[in-house]
Formats: sequence, structure tokens, C-alpha cells
Amino acid sequence: MSNTKNAGKLANVRSWLARAKLDGLIVPRTDAHQSEVTAEHDNCLEYISGFTGSAGLALVQPEQALIFVDGRYQVQVRNEVDLSTFAVHHLHDDPLDLWLKRHGKPGWRIGIHTLLISGALYERLLAGCKAAGVELIALDADPFDDIWTDRPPRPVGLIRAMPPAVSGETSASKRDRIASKLKALGADQLVETSPDNIAWLLNVRGSDVAMDPVPHSFLLLDADNRAQWFVDHRKLGNDRAEFELSDVTIADPEDFLGAVGRASAGKTTLIDPDFAPQAIRARIKTAGGQTLEQTSLLASAKATKNATELEGFRACHIEDGIALTNFLAWLDSEWHRRRAADLPLTELDAEEQLIAFRAKYPGYLEPSFRTISAAGGNAAMCHYHAQPDTNAAIEENSFYLIDSGGQYANGTTDVTRTVLFGEASDEMRETYTAVLKGFIALVTARFPLGTQGHQLDALARRPLWDMGLDYDHGTGHGIGHNLLIHEYPHRFAKKPNLHNLEPGTIMTVEPGYYKAGVFGIRIENQVEVVTDKPGFCRFDSLTLAPIDLRMAKFDSLTAGEIDFLDGYHAEVRTRLLDKVEEETRPYLVWHTRPITER
Repeated sequence: MSNTKNAGKLANVRSWLARAKLDGLIVPRTDAHQSEVTAEHDNCLEYISGFTGSAGLALVQPEQALIFVDGRYQVQVRNEVDLSTFAVHHLHDDPLDLWLKRHGKPGWRIGIHTLLISGALYERLLAGCKAAGVELIALDADPFDDIWTDRPPRPVGLIRAMPPAVSGETSASKRDRIASKLKALGADQLVETSPDNIAWLLNVRGSDVAMDPVPHSFLLLDADNRAQWFVDHRKLGNDRAEFELSDVTIADPEDFLGAVGRASAGKTTLIDPDFAPQAIRARIKTAGGQTLEQTSLLASAKATKNATELEGFRACHIEDGIALTNFLAWLDSEWHRRRAADLPLTELDAEEQLIAFRAKYPGYLEPSFRTISAAGGNAAMCHYHAQPDTNAAIEENSFYLIDSGGQYANGTTDVTRTVLFGEASDEMRETYTAVLKGFIALVTARFPLGTQGHQLDALARRPLWDMGLDYDHGTGHGIGHNLLIHEYPHRFAKKPNLHNLEPGTIMTVEPGYYKAGVFGIRIENQVEVVTDKPGFCRFDSLTLAPIDLRMAKFDSLTAGEIDFLDGYHAEVRTRLLDKVEEETRPYLVWHTRPITER
């Protein structure tokens, strides 16, 4: 059902355009940190369109409005946005820069707030505009301060320390390492705007946005290890003794751009062009400085977990596996109980119960993202979130997909299981088995040191490709240590990802298949990259939970695939059997038995 309540808000944007004498305004989904999940204050795209997805972009003009979203949201955007006011385009296959090149009119003046757009995206948009004779106007002030009259304030969530006993290294040691790398690159300083990188460097965690335990802030670090942290002081509370901040200068975030300008004259500043806002690049160049543009040193260092962080991941996955397996057993028994009583078991019922199971364990803090609890056709939307008006019952003979995770004091989890009560159709069995075979192919891969994610991605897709099918999302992503669930820079995807998978990298493996309006399938484990034979690596599964095989075609599985499933399930049973609730144990034993006994 399309959303029509945003028409007045779109009119507010057009009134602002008239006052500003502009022919269009680009409205990104992101904030100044390029956050995947933004604070209410920064949800400008949602404000004007109703679209709640995590990736998108809009162009609003006096006579038309366009919204660009990626493959995950092609169904969702059509449910959330009024299609009589917004035309939908693909964010990557038909991006805004190409649209401007093809359809822009000479003399158009298109505004964009350059604190909200990365330097790399700005350059693409600028090239598209120039090709059409369109002028891209860099806006220094946020237009939504005028457009959004009841805009929520910026968040001031409290910050907590992440002690070296859990992080594995002091902040001072991390800063020494990064400063040394700056000198080696010939850079005088770096500018960091990604909150998770800053949180990792300073050994802090935050609460500005639920489920993303990072404080929104900015950082300047020079090659002599002088650090300035631009963060709202209210977030630090009154007692700062627990923080490692004695040699870090605390400054107001409103002074950040000015400080960048003052510190950049005659200097070389390292920035990440995929994350640093265009406003920073412009300020550096205006001050007479130059930029060195590459992946953030902090992102690269953070991606390889140390021994203490890895132990935390392994420990929290025990708790997470217990909770998830208890939930799966509850789901099985509760579905049958309610069916006998002619009572529906809904998506929201299941989501609430899974959170309750995780919350029983002392290390659990909160979900790591909003649970995707999706029955039937809802599961065809990769990032669907159940709402009261969409809350579907888990039906017989239909897939139910549950993608969830937890933030723990010592790690972060992300896992997906697809289950079915009743009988699967031949199509469901064939596609589920293809997803399962792709999952096994990637999770069991052995690969040379120096391998990158895109070089492995096709392993997971091959069984679907053989059927003429595919899925329009990546096959996996990095995960932070009690940080963001989608951690840059590592990805399994078709698009090149030029970052080596090294021992200590934490990834997900999550192929899927989605038939619009009918069903969705995804199987996901979290894995650790470990050393294997000399010069090679492999993956060790961190996730511990049964994989539902009731829909699998066993005669389509190879001996190697069967060996993997039997071995994985034997490990799950051994690690969890004496830890799960007593009523869960029959379920666990039954769903981890060897395939020859099924």
C-alpha cells in the first residue's frame, strides 16, 4: 500500500527550492558519517518519502521527484512510497549521476548539502551534471533545518569505555600504530568521520542509535599522535576516569570543519573518499592543503581482530547459539500448539520471543539490528521488518525466514535460518537446496592468502546460476567487535572488493533466493578467516545452530556436502547439548542427526 502522508512534506521541499532559486535538491539517505542506520534527526529521505530502507537517494524538483534504491529494496520502496509522486530507479544499475547525464537540462541548478555526501559520490554526480550542462551547487547549510520544522534534535547517547581486557589493546597503542603508518605514507594527519572507526581507536562505545553501539563524532589524528576528538561533551557524562582520554583533546563537533581548515594549510591529509564528506575535501583544498585518498587506516586495522577480540567472538557465539537453538525449538513446538488451537503464530510473536531468549544471557546488550522475521511473501523482501499492519502468520507449507543478531559485551552476532512447517513444493525444495549448496561451497572454501571477497562470491551463486536464478544482494560482509553489524571494508559480492581476506577477519556467508510476493530463502553463518595449509586460508564457522534440512533434496547433495552438514551438526550438538534448556534437547538431537538417519 503506497504512502500518501508525505505529500505535504514534499511540498515543503519545493517551497524551499523556490526560495533558494534551485531546480532540484539531492536528498541522501545518509548523515555526515555515512551511517547505514541514522538517527531520527538525519532521516530526511524517510521524512519526505516514507522510505525506511538503509540505502537510497532522492532528487526532488518542482515538477517531479525520483528515488533511487538498491536491489534489496525494490519491493519495499513500492510498498512505502507514493508512486504517484516518486519515480523509482535502481541505485546502482540506473544511478542518479547517469540520470543527470541523460536527462539534465542546461542551466539547471541542483543543490546538495556537501556534509552529507561522500567525496567519491560527489565526483560522480558532478561529472553527470557537467555532461548535461547542469550546475551542482554545494550547500554549506543543511536545508532541512528550514524544511523540517519539527525536526528531532541530534542524539546525545551516553558513551561507555571498552576496556583493554575486552578490546585487547589500549587506545594509546592503537594511536601509536596509526600515527606510524601515517608517517610511512608521507601524510601529516588523518581525518576520520566514521563513528565505528573512532570508537575502535579510542576504546569507547556509544548509544546514539539503538543497535549501533557507536557515538557520532569526528576525529583528527596527526603523525605525531596528537588526537582531537569532536564529540558532544554531554555524551561523556561527568565521571571520565574510565576513559583513556588524558592525552586526547575534546572539542565541540560544531568546530570540526573549522579545525580541519586550520590544521590543513600546507599539510597532506589522509581521507577515505568513500566516507569522508565532500565538505571536508573542499575545506582542506580551500585552506591550501592536499589530500591523500585511500581506505581509512582505522578501517583496515579494525578489520583484523586481535586474539582477545576473537576469543570474545567465539564466547558470545556460544551464548547466541544457545539462545537461537532454544528459540528454534520453541518455534517448532509453539507453531504446532497454536495450530492445534487454531491460533496464529505471527512474525512479531516470533521476533519478540527470540529477543527474550537472547536477553537471558549476561553478556547480551541489545539486538545488533532489527530482526527480519518474515513469513511467506514478506520474506521476499530482503530487509523486511514486521509492523503491526504487515504482521503475517507463519503458515503451513510456507517458508519462514528469521535473520537476527545480538550485541554482546565481547562481540557481535548475525545469523539467518529458514524453516518450514508442512510440505515444500518442488520449486521450494529445488531453490532451498541450491541456496544450501551455495552456502556450503563458500563456507568450506580454501583459498590463497591475498584472496579478495569478490573472487569467492560466485562459489555461493553457482548452484542458483545453474538454474538460471540469482539474488540481488551481496553474499556476506564484515562484522565489528561490539560495533557495526555491517563493517567496512570487506564484502562478498559481485562488485570488486579490493581488500584481502586475512586471518582474523570476521565475515558472514549468506546466499539466498527470493521470489517476489511468494517466498524468500537465506542461510547465514558468521565465520572467522583462519590459516590453513601454508599460503592458504579457510573459514571456521562461529555460528552454532541447526540448519533446517526438511526442505533439502538429499539426492542432490554430494558426499562432500553431506560430510560438511553432518560434521557441522555434530559440532553444534556437542557444543550446545548440555547448555540448552532441557525441553530443547530433543529438538537439537533430532535436527543434528546424520543425514543417513533422515
